[in-house]
Amino acid sequence: MNKERSMYSINPADSISFIIKRIYRDGLTTTSGGNISVKDENGDIWITPSAVDKGCLQPSDIIHIQAGGSVSGKHKPSSEYPFHQAIYKARPDIKAIIHAHPPALVSFSIARQVPDTRAIANARRICGNVGYAGYELPGSEALGVKIDEQFREGFNSVIMENHGAVIGGISLEDVYRRFEALEYCARVILFGKILGDAKYLTDEQITAFDRQLPGSMPEMDTISHPQDEIEKRSTLCEIMNRACRQGLMISSFGTASERCNGDDFIITPAGKTKRDFATGDIVLISRGKREPGKIPGQAAWLHQRIYRENPGINSIVQTQSSCLMAFGITNTRMNVRTIPESWIFLQDLPTLPFDALSPLNTNIPQLLSAGIPGVIISNDSVVFTGETLLQAFDRLEIAEFSAKSILLCAPLGPMAPISDEQVEELRKAFLKK
Repeated sequence: MNKERSMYSINPADSISFIIKRIYRDGLTTTSGGNISVKDENGDIWITPSAVDKGCLQPSDIIHIQAGGSVSGKHKPSSEYPFHQAIYKARPDIKAIIHAHPPALVSFSIARQVPDTRAIANARRICGNVGYAGYELPGSEALGVKIDEQFREGFNSVIMENHGAVIGGISLEDVYRRFEALEYCARVILFGKILGDAKYLTDEQITAFDRQLPGSMPEMDTISHPQDEIEKRSTLCEIMNRACRQGLMISSFGTASERCNGDDFIITPAGKTKRDFATGDIVLISRGKREPGKIPGQAAWLHQRIYRENPGINSIVQTQSSCLMAFGITNTRMNVRTIPESWIFLQDLPTLPFDALSPLNTNIPQLLSAGIPGVIISNDSVVFTGETLLQAFDRLEIAEFSAKSILLCAPLGPMAPISDEQVEELRKAFLKK
């Protein structure tokens, strides 16, 4: 069974145990920290227990609190249950809550600030504005009141002063997506501060860009799947899963594609978490039409233009890896002359303004035609290409590692790049035609 289809099971206990273990494995909470709850259609609340290892929580460990107040389960419910209850009372539309102590959001909480989600267009779309709740004793009714006030004002994400963050949503899938995106945005902002001041988008810029996006492609009348395409679908799923495991992609954003025949290509779908694609989810684009019954990722129009204008490009990976996006939110050009491998595989990595992604004026396909393997698009994403999908992914990894090295170098002093003479030596040794 596809993990994506079982991840948000009809049984809240299964869903909660799955997600809390994922959050723990991703380093976004500790063994004892954080809690998740779901409110079911009967008004009952299901919540993680107190003092049980989050890394191996089982469905049988989840506590069931009925609307009438009776409690079922072999443990005590989370000590933070009062503020979960307060949020559900304040916002009947909210059906799931995640509270945790992920490092980047905790950094904002102890600096008593909130992350400005306008740093990343996708984070703004998913998270909106972020609220702030002043400090109160954990587990107290007073803390519930302060958090309740923020949710009543319409916030779905709230920084808790010197504590962490609490996120609400209409489903556990929705709230996890928002939680992950907010932590990612906070991390990018913190990395960006190493380079300089972040440049934030306006809501008007994001809205204007979204309005320019092409509508859905028409559907094909008939379709067939040759064996080589089926194999490419499997590779595409594995690459997306690997990108998430490696921290190069989050569940709510990321697209990869691979050329099939001519300008036809397969691409990852819209509206599904990036970790758990099955081969049947992948969308074929042929002669400008999409596979029946499927919606391709939002960037399908850009991938289509890149393939049409660049016969030598066979694969594209587009994502928002956090270290590269630090350069993207500060409009800083990244110097790839860090180590020989970085220069050999990248040579150049321009940072483009946000409006360079506009369908009306993009020059990204032309830049890639000139032999540039990838670009950073300010406040949006990074795009890497290759002759094969593995090559495109490898370039992404190398670029992200290089970006991270530059950021980590900052406390030591200025980066000392490879010299022109050393670059020429590399060119002669490794780039012979």
